[in-house]
Order: sequence, then C-alpha cells, then structure tokens
Amino acid sequence: MAQDSFSEQDRQFMRRALELAKSAEDEGEVPVGAVLVKDGVVISEGWNRSIISHDATAHAEIQTLRKAGESLENYRLLDTTLYVTLEPCPMCAGAILHSRVKRVVFGAYDQKAGAAGSVLNLFDSQAAYHYADVEGGLMEHECRETLQAFFKRRRKEIKQKKKEEK
Repeated sequence: MAQDSFSEQDRQFMRRALELAKSAEDEGEVPVGAVLVKDGVVISEGWNRSIISHDATAHAEIQTLRKAGESLENYRLLDTTLYVTLEPCPMCAGAILHSRVKRVVFGAYDQKAGAAGSVLNLFDSQAAYHYADVEGGLMEHECRETLQAFFKRRRKEIKQKKKEEK
C-alpha cells in the first residue's frame, strides 16, 4: 500500500508501536510492538515477551489482544485497529481473526512467516469466518531497520561469544 494512503493518526500509532518494539529490544526480545486502538483511543499495548516469559505465544499482538480483552471484559474487540511493526505470523493472524479486530496495519513485511500476504494470507482465506481489513507497509523502512539492526547485533554478539569460548 502506498505510504500516502495512511493517515497522520496511523503514523502516530505506528510510531508508538515502534517505541514499544524498543521496549522489547531492551528486554532482549525481538523488537516487535503493537497498539490496539478504538475510536482514536489506545485500548492496549504490548511487545514481544516470548523469551522473558518462556512462552512461545507471547508475541506483541497476543500480549496486546489479551490486555484488551481483560480491559474490555470481552474477547471480541469489535471496531478496533491493531498497529504492529511486523506482519503477523499465522498464530497471531488467527488470534486477530478470533478477536474480531476490524483493521490491521503493519509495518515490515515478513518474508519468512508473514500470514497477511507475504507467505500466507489467512485474512483472505475462505476458511475465515471473520474478515479484517489489512494494510501493510506503514513506515516499513523504520520497522524493517529496527529488526535488521537487532539481528545484526545479535549475530555479532553470538560470533563474539563463540570467539571468547575458544
């Protein structure tokens, strides 16, 4: 999707998701952040916490959906928009669909595990009983750069550690 098709409000919420991705990185997690919004108001936020919580399901999207469900006392998150810095994986796409999120806006495409069009498109599946509008590529460069810089540092640290062990 063209960058000019996103609103300033979309950019504002993606900037917040990028800040949350930094929180994940500060904890040693893969830097992915998510923000759930309804009527222009943030309902919940989250970032990756799989490593620290020893929970493979603790992705930014899942963290955010869980908090929203608790806050609203309902798993159905009708008329909401989820902003996330990385294209949702199949697990997260399923949870988003089950939660009835109306719109998903993501930054970087995930060519390895993306389930919103890159590898799969679960949002466009005939098996889906709910549909969400999905728009990718908002602030894509910034989102992708955050992830690439993290993995570059991580590879360098691993290489250095191996060197020290010899």
